[in-house]
Amino acid sequence: MNPFEGKTKQLSDYIVDWKKLYSHPYNKKTTDPYTKIRIILMNGTEFESVWNSHQFSRHEADLDLKRDIALLRRVEQQQQKRIASLKPADESILETTIGYEMLAVDLTAALAQSEGSPLVKKALDFALLEDFDHLYRYSDLLEGERHIKAENLVGKYVELMPGRPTISHHRYPADDIKPYIGPGDDLLTKLNVNIITAAEQQTMNYYMNVGSLYDSDEGRKLYHEIAIVEEQHVSHYGSLKNPNCTWLETLLLHEYTECYLYYSCYQTETDKNVKSLWEELYEQEVCHLQYVGELLRKYEKREPCEIISNPEFPQLLHLKPSKEYVRQVLSSVNITAYREDYKEVCSMGEDADFFAYQKTVNPSITIVPSHLVMKEYIEKNGKDYRYQEGAHPIHALDDRMKDNTKEGRDPSCG
Repeated sequence: MNPFEGKTKQLSDYIVDWKKLYSHPYNKKTTDPYTKIRIILMNGTEFESVWNSHQFSRHEADLDLKRDIALLRRVEQQQQKRIASLKPADESILETTIGYEMLAVDLTAALAQSEGSPLVKKALDFALLEDFDHLYRYSDLLEGERHIKAENLVGKYVELMPGRPTISHHRYPADDIKPYIGPGDDLLTKLNVNIITAAEQQTMNYYMNVGSLYDSDEGRKLYHEIAIVEEQHVSHYGSLKNPNCTWLETLLLHEYTECYLYYSCYQTETDKNVKSLWEELYEQEVCHLQYVGELLRKYEKREPCEIISNPEFPQLLHLKPSKEYVRQVLSSVNITAYREDYKEVCSMGEDADFFAYQKTVNPSITIVPSHLVMKEYIEKNGKDYRYQEGAHPIHALDDRMKDNTKEGRDPSCG
């Protein structure tokens, strides 16, 4: 599929009225979890598009070009509203959060398994274990406060058990910055970096906004802690992007990424109504891509093929269970980020920034929200809440009667 060859209308023809702007929400009890997380994915993708366009406009002096991208941005904004309104009003903040973390796990695993760049694959595998642990801790909060089992929300497609403990995610900021990809990297690598950055940014934004709206102090504190980790992930993935692209190059790659994702969603969607929306929005994104191609020709005198030499879609994204892959990656639970690379915690010197930062942020485990959620649940119920198919692959994380706060941060582990 080559989106540059698709037939579309004029960009302004895709502006819709208020009635069409509000989609019919899905049924939270009967809708497949993968439909829900595709909605979260595309909502975040559209948010990233709008955010990027605003940044472009703020750094652009040419008023005509600013007007051109303002029109594009308005249509993208309308697309985002149509997707966001699919979420039903009776789905709670925490129930939606389970969807966010399920997406983070299965999306990251899918991208990692398709990724040819060792640099990008390492980055994906590393953060995968952190989102996996977030899902586990939010699941215990949900069961403890609402008596709702997250295994039903995720359709048992994802295991709910510890990853790298959240207390171990807190790193010195410089260690989250990694080398960036270049123009010679595969198109799929560029897509993967765009996709995961947008998805993690959407998660960060959601937690930053809803954390203070949550109705218990325990939950508010957990959201605040994990929101900071998600900001680390955005720095981590965002640093992989090629900073040498022009704004119009970046915009072209954004639009191509959206085309690729909508087409992938359309191909794998099982909900008839949502599938129809993905098809409609794919057609719009084809228009957006071709529109930006014309802007590239007009303002930079360049052809889109100079940026995307082979515009045929690579392997499509297919969100599906990744239990075995996650279990394999769990072997790296005691690795942490260290400058441009990653290191076993046990191999780092005592003067490493990681340890100093840990002492500052976590002077005592008794004040760390992600630990307190588990401690309180275990004290009340005798063991943690999990959905686990077989023993945990890391023996130290198989104990259900004690929250592990050492793996990934204590040099004696590994």
